[in-house]
Amino acid sequence: MAEKKKVLAIIGSTRANSSNLRLVKCIKNMTSDIFEMYIFNEIDTLPHFNPDLDKEDPPESIVHFRKLISEADGVLICTPEYVFTLPGSLKNALEWCVSTTIFSQKPTGLITASANGMMGHESLQLVMKTIEANFTEETTLLISGISGKINMENEITHPQTALLINNFIESFLKFFVTN
Repeated sequence: MAEKKKVLAIIGSTRANSSNLRLVKCIKNMTSDIFEMYIFNEIDTLPHFNPDLDKEDPPESIVHFRKLISEADGVLICTPEYVFTLPGSLKNALEWCVSTTIFSQKPTGLITASANGMMGHESLQLVMKTIEANFTEETTLLISGISGKINMENEITHPQTALLINNFIESFLKFFVTN
């Protein structure tokens, strides 16, 4: 059997039991035989981006965050949309990666799961293109109305969404094989 791919899942929400966290937990359970997934749900602990601190000795939490990304075979970002864009905490975390090449050509899956999410999904893709993450249309997914599609037990309750998640997982796995 092939070695499991290491996937870092970054949660864009800062809520304790957000729909995004529950969705990633569901995906982690669904893929436990193929992915070794680490969920980074501490995005709110990262300091505000400051280019003056991003020199030779960045804050320890940033060194740790970057190391998690570097050591992963791939990254999954799952985020809500806040005020028609990315949550500030996620954008802040990604800004800490701009001066590096850690996302360059890294297989990446992007999920925006929110009430609407369309503008946030576009913003996420633009930011990830800027830092050269490697993703395709098949490794991105927009789920509008997420709160009514997943329950508190991390189960997808909406059949069409379950199908979309399965297709996303299949595409994300193929992405590792072809890259």
